[in-house]
Amino acid sequence: MWGVAIAAVLADQGSKIWALRALDPGVRRPLLGDLVSLRLIRNPGAAFSMLDGATYAVTVIAVLIVVRILYLAHTRALSPVMACLFGSVVGGAVGNLLDRLLREPGVGRGHVVDFIDYFGLFVGNIADVVIVVAAAVFGWLAVRGVRLDGTRAA
Repeated sequence: MWGVAIAAVLADQGSKIWALRALDPGVRRPLLGDLVSLRLIRNPGAAFSMLDGATYAVTVIAVLIVVRILYLAHTRALSPVMACLFGSVVGGAVGNLLDRLLREPGVGRGHVVDFIDYFGLFVGNIADVVIVVAAAVFGWLAVRGVRLDGTRAA
C-alpha cells in the first residue's frame, strides 16, 4: 500500500511541476485531438470545480478521508489488490492535499494544479486519474462480491 501511495504522490507532484513549467495558464494544447488536451488551471474547489468557495472544508474532508483509509488499511486484513487500491486513493488524495497545504494562496487554501482537459468538460491531474481508476476497480470488485481480504461474499 505504501509503495503505491508514494508512487502516486511522486507521479502527481512531478507532473504538476512539469505542467507549471511547460504550460501557459488557460492555453489549450491538443494531445489526443479534441478528446484530451493539456490546459493549466488552478482549482480552488473539489472535483469539477465544485465548492470553489470552501477550500478549507475540502482540505479538512481530504484529511479525514486519508485518516479513515489509513485506519481501515491498518486494522483489516487486505488482499494485495485491495492494498494497492487503498494506496492509490491515499496517494491521489495526498497529492491534491499537498497542493492545498503548500500552494498559493496559502496553507489550507492552496489551489490544486490541474492540467488534463477531458473533452473540454473538466480538467484534472494525475491524482484525480489514480483516484478515479481505483474507485472504478473498487466498484467492480464490490459488484463481484469481493471483500477487503480478497475473499468472495457467499
